[in-house]
Amino acid sequence: MLGTNRLRNLTIAAGLRHTVGLKTDGTVLAVGDNRCGQCHVGDWRRIVAVDAGNVHMAANTGNAHTIGLKSDGTVVAVGWNQHHQCDVGDWRDIVAVVAGWCRTVGVKSDGTVVAVGRNREGECDVGGWRDIVAVAAGDWHTVGLKKNGTVTAVGNNRYRQCDVGGWRDVAAISAGYLHTVGLKSDGTVAAVGWNRHGQCDVGRWRDIVAVAAGSYHTVGLKSDGTVLAVGGNTHGQCDVGGWRDIVAVAAGCAHTLGVKADGTVVAVGDNAYGQCNVGEWSGIRR
Repeated sequence: MLGTNRLRNLTIAAGLRHTVGLKTDGTVLAVGDNRCGQCHVGDWRRIVAVDAGNVHMAANTGNAHTIGLKSDGTVVAVGWNQHHQCDVGDWRDIVAVVAGWCRTVGVKSDGTVVAVGRNREGECDVGGWRDIVAVAAGDWHTVGLKKNGTVTAVGNNRYRQCDVGGWRDVAAISAGYLHTVGLKSDGTVAAVGWNRHGQCDVGRWRDIVAVAAGSYHTVGLKSDGTVLAVGGNTHGQCDVGGWRDIVAVAAGCAHTLGVKADGTVVAVGDNAYGQCNVGEWSGIRR
């Protein structure tokens, strides 16, 4: 159903309090909190993927960085760098990037993985990984999808968010604050980890083509362009039932984004820092 190409880079990303979008011309837009310079992407060019990660609400600056993958396989980063999560200037041959809490993870063209930043929980211990085609980063855990459809994970496992060893036939992955979501090739979804808000209640989902894990909620894009969401909805971040013609989704701490087929963007959820002010965006890459 989903095909065999699991390497699907992000064109829209939702962070703690900011939003990043990749345009078809390779430039990048950003709105929201910019106290750490995480929205300073106006001069980026030849970008093919972006990420801003997500983080739980209690944090203040831990995920205030933005990363961009360039067409030549190098990586750029702006924002908070206390844990050296933006020290990616020497990376080469990168084909996918993700931003976690206080860290950045990249997949190389040979299927190996590199990581910089906070490693107190072992979340950056990915040096031995091989045959990786995609990665996801939660707060304290990192997940890798192998080309054979199996999944591996390192880092904090207090809520069993790393218990993915039995997963098979997985086509895409996403990681939230303390949970992990896997999209299977048959369009069903699996989830493990903390489920206090029902963010792992995805067992009945069908015909899903993309997933995104926020801090306390999970979003699924259906093949017909509609969207599902479960989990914490304090800020209305799960109010996506009326969305149509969606081709990509992203989930932040407490806001949700959808890219429409015409390249415009819709958003719901927390907008205290203007992170949902994407109504005038256009030309976002599908």
